[in-house]
Amino acid sequence: MATFVRRTPTARGDAAGCSPPPAPVALLIACGIAASLIYLMANVFGAMRWEGYSSANQAVSELSAVDAPSRPLMVVLLLVHSVLALAFGIGTVWLARRNRALRVTGWLLVGVGVIDLVAPVFPMHMRGVEASATDTMHIIVTVANVLPILLAMGFGAAALGKRFRFYSLTTLAVTIVFGALAGMHGDQIIANAPTPWLGVYERINIGAYLLWMAVLAVALLRNKGAHGRNRTSPDAASPRR
Repeated sequence: MATFVRRTPTARGDAAGCSPPPAPVALLIACGIAASLIYLMANVFGAMRWEGYSSANQAVSELSAVDAPSRPLMVVLLLVHSVLALAFGIGTVWLARRNRALRVTGWLLVGVGVIDLVAPVFPMHMRGVEASATDTMHIIVTVANVLPILLAMGFGAAALGKRFRFYSLTTLAVTIVFGALAGMHGDQIIANAPTPWLGVYERINIGAYLLWMAVLAVALLRNKGAHGRNRTSPDAASPRR
């Protein structure tokens, strides 16, 4: 008769994913932190390139608008951000193993990265300039990016522990509230009217997501075994005869 003995994981971790991620995967995960920092740099240095631009009252997208003095720099930095965000999504999928919530989160982040790569192709025009097809596509691409971002935070909340779940849901609420506040200024932008606090609302909205992405990356790099959740270790129950 075979008896089963449950083995206690070692200090270095077991096959359920408690060991640090391999170096190539860790590099991909670290791209999530780098992507957030690059986007922050784009906002800061882009605004510095445009004299008279108001970070408090103007949209982030205006920094990459057609003929905006900050557009060349913004396009380069946003493309770097997009590549890094895409790499982070790939690394998250790779690391997820049988953690379904984390795997779905990773694929959603991949989707966000792909959409971000396309976004610079469809810039808005500066205020006061007649809108064209690129403005319509800019709105479509922006809206298309919202859903995978919100879903990524939702599934991410279920992927790790209780503290990260609370943090993710709080971030999700902040993102929705300030995204809605920013969206209410759409008509004013089209009418070339003042948009007080639009830049603040947008930057809180975007910044909350970017911080969440960086925190997720740090959590995965610290590797508390979450990426092996829902996976049965082959050593967890081994037969002894």
